[in-house]
Amino acid sequence: MNKIISSFAVIFLMSAQSFAQNIPADPSVKIGTLPNGMKYYIKKNTLPEKKVDFRLAINAGSILEDENQRGLAHFMEHMNFNGTKNFPDNKLVDFLQSIGVKFGQHLNAYTSFDETVYMLPVPLDKPGNLDAGLKVMEDWAFNATLSDEQINKERGVVLEELRLGLGADKRMEDKYLPKLLYKSQYAERLPIGKKEVLQNFKPDVIRKFHQDWYRPDLMAIVVVGDINVDEVEKKIKDNFSKYKNPSKPRERKTFDLPNHKETLVAIETDPDATNSMVQFIMKDAEAYTPDVTVEQYNQSMVENIATTMLNNRLRELINSANPPFTYGSVYHGGTYARSKEAFQGFAMVKEGNQLNALKVLLEEVERAKRFGFTQTELDRAKSQVMSNLERSYNNRSKTESDMLVEEYVRNFLEQEPMPGIAWEYEDAKNFLPSISLAQTNDVIKKMVRDDSRVIVLTGPKKDNVTMPTEAMVLNTFETVKMADLKPYEEKATIKNLVKPFKSEGKIAKTETDAKLGTTTWTLSNGAKVTFKKTDFKDDEIVFTARSLGGNSIIPDADFNKTQFAFSALSEAGVNGFSKSDLTNYLAGKQVSVNPSIGPLSEGISGKTTQKDLGTAMELIYAYFTGLNYDPAAFNAYKEKQSAMLNNLMSNPQFYFSSEHAKFMNQKNPRFIGLIPMEKDWANTDYKKAYDIYKEKFANAGNYQFYFVGNIDEATFKNEVLQYIASLPSAGKTTTFKDTGYRQVTGDYTKVYKKGKDPKSLVSITYSGETPYDEKDALALSALGEVATIKVIEKLREDESGIYGGGARGGMTKIPYSAYNFSISFPCGPENAEKLTKSAITELQKLIDKGPDQKDLDKYKEGEYNDNKTHLKDNMFWMNGLAKNQLDGSDKYDILNHQEKVKALTVKDLQDVAKKYLTKGRITATLMPEDGWENAKKEDTQPAIIKAGVSN
Repeated sequence: MNKIISSFAVIFLMSAQSFAQNIPADPSVKIGTLPNGMKYYIKKNTLPEKKVDFRLAINAGSILEDENQRGLAHFMEHMNFNGTKNFPDNKLVDFLQSIGVKFGQHLNAYTSFDETVYMLPVPLDKPGNLDAGLKVMEDWAFNATLSDEQINKERGVVLEELRLGLGADKRMEDKYLPKLLYKSQYAERLPIGKKEVLQNFKPDVIRKFHQDWYRPDLMAIVVVGDINVDEVEKKIKDNFSKYKNPSKPRERKTFDLPNHKETLVAIETDPDATNSMVQFIMKDAEAYTPDVTVEQYNQSMVENIATTMLNNRLRELINSANPPFTYGSVYHGGTYARSKEAFQGFAMVKEGNQLNALKVLLEEVERAKRFGFTQTELDRAKSQVMSNLERSYNNRSKTESDMLVEEYVRNFLEQEPMPGIAWEYEDAKNFLPSISLAQTNDVIKKMVRDDSRVIVLTGPKKDNVTMPTEAMVLNTFETVKMADLKPYEEKATIKNLVKPFKSEGKIAKTETDAKLGTTTWTLSNGAKVTFKKTDFKDDEIVFTARSLGGNSIIPDADFNKTQFAFSALSEAGVNGFSKSDLTNYLAGKQVSVNPSIGPLSEGISGKTTQKDLGTAMELIYAYFTGLNYDPAAFNAYKEKQSAMLNNLMSNPQFYFSSEHAKFMNQKNPRFIGLIPMEKDWANTDYKKAYDIYKEKFANAGNYQFYFVGNIDEATFKNEVLQYIASLPSAGKTTTFKDTGYRQVTGDYTKVYKKGKDPKSLVSITYSGETPYDEKDALALSALGEVATIKVIEKLREDESGIYGGGARGGMTKIPYSAYNFSISFPCGPENAEKLTKSAITELQKLIDKGPDQKDLDKYKEGEYNDNKTHLKDNMFWMNGLAKNQLDGSDKYDILNHQEKVKALTVKDLQDVAKKYLTKGRITATLMPEDGWENAKKEDTQPAIIKAGVSN
């Protein structure tokens, strides 16, 4: 007996020692600290090949600004792109574009309350690029020139970014943030800052911010990519160790989100609000401390399991016949302040339904708190968490560098553990099975608080909608506490999604294409299956199936009755099982399958893994053969869509897009709007849409399937024969047709008025029918990229008139051949006419003289860089293989793109500019409603926290 006790004691001691251990750092990452306090993270990672991702993380953001510096942390981020020691004025962007780094798409940065982070991916196909990337990091960290001239030029750009945040959301946010950020510094230091400061600060004020906070002991450099770790470490030590901290550095204070005894309630409305929302926050009693020990890490896993189970219950409500909200979720995690976590819930609801949504959210929390969870729920949640970890673990050697760098940045800024996926997977395998209902039930009780609560309700201001009062909101908590709730009732789970059957299907023909690395099987039912085995990911299979026809072959009257119902069809579930049944069945499986009916084709697309391929095939088969007919599910979908879309026309930008689309499609009776209105729902025929779907999916012989990924051919063949070869076939083929309807072309100038804020949007379009020409199509696309460079240079850098904007061009081949070229940008209404003329002038230069060779070279380098990455991507290959079926293009285009880009000349781009940009232009401008000029000029603040995605 004593021996048994002794054995248990040893086991307990070992367990205790395990929990007391600190979480290890990923040993594959070289982590170090320079003598000046600057930290570095370096890791070799070969996905993508010959590329390196840099991050410069600075533990300083808007929270550290002095009163006369409001907005200058973000302004400083901008200035690092407008002149540094080695890249004066705007030479940085120019240089990076020349080596294939696209401005905005690749090269970027953001400023938040507590941090500023710079992002730079660099191709390593040319000698010296690694050193150049490090030089950019060094300049960003320490060598901004901050000249008076560049500071004053950039004011307009930052003010345009500030302008983008104006609107209903911002006006409501101004009112509820003092409660959400109750008595905290965060309420006074939103990253975009104050308009009067941005307009009037003296240059020395931003130089002081830079001197105080851009210093080695608040910085980390992260380098992940196809590199030699030791070589990079030496370069970092050689180049970054020489920088010193100030002799009397300012204290880097931390700031709290204070607790409070009372429940704070904010109820805000705005005539231009587009949706209704409810949010609750229950702040933790104690300050947040990062996980350091294994025990703390595992406790976070218990919290994750508990909130996963709660969210599964909320998802069932969302998928029910009478959903209480369009979307809803809960989580326990970070707030605006690093030092505070909270239990938080959120729901998007139908207007006027916020109070009921809050009640439902709180009831589900109370139900869990009062009665706990079920063993089935716990098992399902564990399998969900484990499945996600397993997928990451199986693909651990094929994780993209940009995923890894973000983890290391969080480790530096927030002390988030970074043990690596191998450790996380093993820890979960060992710990997850031991998590008990008692643990998860206890977690919910601890997270739910009676104090330090904040409730925020927002929505449109309408005469026929009455918002609840603060007293009604507060009373909801007491009502829920006293509610006669019942324990959660577990629903029966699916045992067999598809009833077992014996397949008679066979492979009638096999074709291979060595150049593409594909095999195509023609099956006995006429369906074709093309697959390509890759090693881009160790455990990923993507797929699509396509049949030609789509809604183009539906008569106009039927199309108008069904177009908004097609996306609702899968809400009904399959084989007698509801959508919630399916979701529960798929919990713990990596399976996504989505049927659709589009303009020119119908089909199915999705993603899975080797282990779950059989389940994915079952679901494909079920969507072909067993889609449910469920009017209640359709009505629930309609209610949720209405809740999300009914007020979108209040948004000036959406109003502009909608009204201009009506103008462009005025000759098309099939166009009834971008979103369904009440009259469109009333005219929608769910049964007809269902019948069309059944007809289109009854003929597998008209389908071609494409699978790309780490396919085991023997297993794959068995699944194809069992499910795809068994699909019914009608023995006939269909294809899409040209309906004959065309958009408006010619010369037009349209002005649309909406909104009170001083915000405009300009769209300049050239389009029309023309015989398809492959070379012209590529040249027009290139012209769009080059025109974007010129628009940014002229309208942003020279005139300081826009924050962002650009151009795009190309040609379509089906259902008819046409060209399209457009330029668009947001701006101030007072500048719209001037900037429109500037944009057109830049285009005229391209017509008259063609682009500069250096700008064409920038486009080419960017395309080479992207193409090399794309050719190692399963989804890129799948879409490339399927393209040939749809438009009859050369199936080897996917392999030849780089050569075709290389062959483009300045004359090619000038020729298409002359050919297509001189045939008529439609200019559309959004302007505020009358009286905006006299509107009160208010301080502006952002609607998002990571403000300043600027460069």
